[in-house]
Amino acid sequence: MPRRFVDLSIYLENDVLSDPPPLAPKITYQQHADTLPEFLQMLPGTKAEDFPGGEAAAAEWVTLTTHNGTHLDAPWHFHSTMDEKAGGARRSMTIDEVPLDWCFRPGVKLDFRHFPDGYVAGAADVEAELRRIGHVLKPLDIVVVNTRAGSRYGHNDFVSAGCGMGYEATMYLLERGVRLTGTDAWSWDAPFQYTAQKFAETGDTSLLWEGHKAGRDIGYCHLEKLHNLEALPGDGFIISCFPHKIRGASAGWTRAVAIFGDPDAAE
Repeated sequence: MPRRFVDLSIYLENDVLSDPPPLAPKITYQQHADTLPEFLQMLPGTKAEDFPGGEAAAAEWVTLTTHNGTHLDAPWHFHSTMDEKAGGARRSMTIDEVPLDWCFRPGVKLDFRHFPDGYVAGAADVEAELRRIGHVLKPLDIVVVNTRAGSRYGHNDFVSAGCGMGYEATMYLLERGVRLTGTDAWSWDAPFQYTAQKFAETGDTSLLWEGHKAGRDIGYCHLEKLHNLEALPGDGFIISCFPHKIRGASAGWTRAVAIFGDPDAAE
């Protein structure tokens, strides 16, 4: 079968809500004429008319966090230490320390679109879905979760849409050798508004960021704000999600892609 690519990434853009407004990215676009002063400074002796059509180069200035757009979270984002239940607590890896071997692996998709917003998936939910698609987890499989949030990207309720992955569900994956997971929702955990409500009712601190905090026990990474997971089957593809190399950072942006077919087959 010829090789086929499915883009799993959202845009970085100004006008579509993909984060709470205070955290949203900002892109300032420079047209070709806008950068002429910069070029004239870098190339002493030149004049504007020396450039064809009076144009230099188009460019952009981008203000964002490492958690804008489709990105890969490193264990450092979740907690200062990791692997307490996997050999003993040690300093968590930052994004530049994440093994690249984790980032190009067979993919598995769990279809959790039927769960309501704010639902916290458990180990039984993961086990049932793996049974439905007929997949047995292998170490270093990349497991992505298709939630209702995927259909809400571009709408004002995106940040609060979709189910989350709880501690038990996350540990179910990690204990079977998974080290990289992902979701099309804003967060791996349930939307904060639902967690805040449950915490107010119960005072149970174990509910706070429980999926992320599983990384204290077994270090792992996850992708957030994936896109187009509806186009994927349960398995039978490779996911490529190499993060940008930012020294000492908690996350890095990635162009996540699903790859189908034999890479050596004729196009």
